[in-house]
Amino acid sequence: MVALDAVVSLAKRRGFIYPGSEIYGGLTGFWDYGPHGAELKRNLKNEWWKAMVYGRDDVVGLDAAIIMNPKVWEASGHTKAFADPLIECKVCHKRFRADNKDILSAHEKEHKETVSWTEAKQFNLLTEVYLGVTEPKDKAYLRGEITQGVFVNFANVVASSRVKIPFGIAQIGKAFRNEITPGNFTYRSREFEQMELEYFVKPGEDKSFDYWKKERMKWYVSLGMDQKHLRFRDHEEHERAHYARFATDIEYEAPFGWSEFEGIHHRGDFDLKNHKITYEDYTPWVIETSGGVDRAALFFLLEAYHEEDKRVILKLHPLLAPIKVAVFPLVANKPQLVEKAQSIYRELKKNLVVSWDDRGNIGKRYLAQDEIGTPWCVTIDYDTLENDTVTVRDRDTTKQERVNVSKLASYFSEKL
Repeated sequence: MVALDAVVSLAKRRGFIYPGSEIYGGLTGFWDYGPHGAELKRNLKNEWWKAMVYGRDDVVGLDAAIIMNPKVWEASGHTKAFADPLIECKVCHKRFRADNKDILSAHEKEHKETVSWTEAKQFNLLTEVYLGVTEPKDKAYLRGEITQGVFVNFANVVASSRVKIPFGIAQIGKAFRNEITPGNFTYRSREFEQMELEYFVKPGEDKSFDYWKKERMKWYVSLGMDQKHLRFRDHEEHERAHYARFATDIEYEAPFGWSEFEGIHHRGDFDLKNHKITYEDYTPWVIETSGGVDRAALFFLLEAYHEEDKRVILKLHPLLAPIKVAVFPLVANKPQLVEKAQSIYRELKKNLVVSWDDRGNIGKRYLAQDEIGTPWCVTIDYDTLENDTVTVRDRDTTKQERVNVSKLASYFSEKL
């Protein structure tokens, strides 16, 4: 299994993920995405949107506000039920989630004396903000989940579009939780991004739950995750969220254990009923698929990370890879080669995300692109000037083939 430290190191070295506000010592639970990380996340979200919205006739999109009227969170139950159990070490007064036995055990070993703990109490995870220009300012919340924006806009969507039940509303956006113990790199953060579908059905209709379980698992496998590293885990009654009739997680076998990164929840009529929203003469039920963009990005990085023959490779699916093609002149001090390579680079860049690199020797350039996850490298050499062909190198196999310059665009479009 891949060591998490190896991926953390690669992520910073190759511009995927940096600690947030690092020059000031960072801030626990917050992360910044570098040039390649931003592209990875964008590709991940684009593929999700294509599958969940553009590829279907029964789903529309939404982009709701991050801050909503606080009454939304009262009606949804979050101001009372959106909480984790918190306990405090009586020796050093550090606080932890009471339900994470591994972290508690590790902390106890840090002390020479016997550790005792306070009684667990519920700690609300909603992040408060204060708005207005007069004192006292009005208290509101950064949304703890993006879901509620869909429910409060349900009537607007129905009235302004042609949707009829069964139908879904999809959304991607930021959410915030005042996590007690952020950790495991980006896995548990205080600021994160979600990609969610709320699928509305008639009361009593449960078959959509199984349908969406299969669809969501199939999507991750289609983008390169090994089925052996994925599993479903049904929630026991005591661990279900306050809104869920039943729920299943898709989990990934991470270095820190099996970990959830998408939940499929049967929310029943909990949300629409609490917001007093109906459709025709009934209150619809809701099947939800709720995936973490940051968690999925992390697990795709872990899945893609390989060490082979003294080289590190990110075997990302080409659709997710930040850079699709890298273009090199064989050497940087031959104007004819550079000019030809630049013309090919500019032409490919019209339709693909392409990188240019003329630094160092060709071997080091290949190794750098392997670590970034670039599927193909195009090298312009002396033969190119003679017969207008280039060398295309495959990231995973390192095999090379000659391709005519005029056919490069179609060559890559067929592979993508």
